[in-house]
Amino acid sequence: MAITAAQVKELREMTGAGIMDCKKALTKTNGDFDAAIEELRKVAGAKVEKKASRIAAEGLSYAVQSEDGRTAAVVEVNSETDFVASNEKFKNFVSGVAQQALSSNATSVEEMKAEQWNQNPAQTVDEALTELIGVISEKLSIRRFQKVTTDGVVATYVHGGGRIAVIVDCAATVVNDEIKEAVRNVAMQVAALSPKYVRPEDIDQATRDHELAILVEQAKNDPKNANKPENILEKMVTGRLNKEFKEVCLEDQVYVKAEDGKQSVKDYLNQVGKKNGTELKINRFVRFETGEGMEHREENFAKEVMDQIQK
Repeated sequence: MAITAAQVKELREMTGAGIMDCKKALTKTNGDFDAAIEELRKVAGAKVEKKASRIAAEGLSYAVQSEDGRTAAVVEVNSETDFVASNEKFKNFVSGVAQQALSSNATSVEEMKAEQWNQNPAQTVDEALTELIGVISEKLSIRRFQKVTTDGVVATYVHGGGRIAVIVDCAATVVNDEIKEAVRNVAMQVAALSPKYVRPEDIDQATRDHELAILVEQAKNDPKNANKPENILEKMVTGRLNKEFKEVCLEDQVYVKAEDGKQSVKDYLNQVGKKNGTELKINRFVRFETGEGMEHREENFAKEVMDQIQK
């Protein structure tokens, strides 16, 4: 049976798959659209296996929150190239995964992938991912997600089109627009300055001892301190250590929008909370940066083009 260009176009519009994949599927199934769609899904599964060894460290991080401001979720979905991050189908999928995480009770990515896909209950999340891999022709993976629920208020912030996504959870007995704006401002702070802790007391003793040992060793290597005992050196570097810890603790960081350039995040929240008759205190934050801690792909576009030509 001869397959027409109109048939190929129709199947492509229905599935979003590539032209050649659509033509092959229709040819194999003698023009049966339902069978061709199933064939494309099988092809997508094969493509997943072929791409399994590729590096996927690009993609998007995204965060969403419930209407009542009490629950939020953040996700990271990876692709092989940053080009895919601007693909509307991929962006819609990532947004959908974030909404899935928001409504899910799953405690792992694998559990969530086994759930019914919110956007199409006839599929699981994993099946929707596999189908998208067939359309985009790159390795894609849901790397991680985190859901936060609070009795106070949460705010989310997405920076750089999806490079960084943040949730901030604050204790508050009053929730209004000014409180919500303040918590969102703190989420922007987290995105910009990447704190490691909420407050100094959250830093474990092992980390403190490790950082102190490094600074003491540096002091020992200074000829000016050649004859000073270690306990004196420890006292000398304590101020420097406290300053370094202050820079990585969210509450102690200088608030990025402070008019005087001195106000801390903690003082900013105290000011807003007092004005609104509540204590506004940070419970926790979550910050996802796309591809952090992952091996990144080395691009060689010339080789990719040649590989495609030779196929």
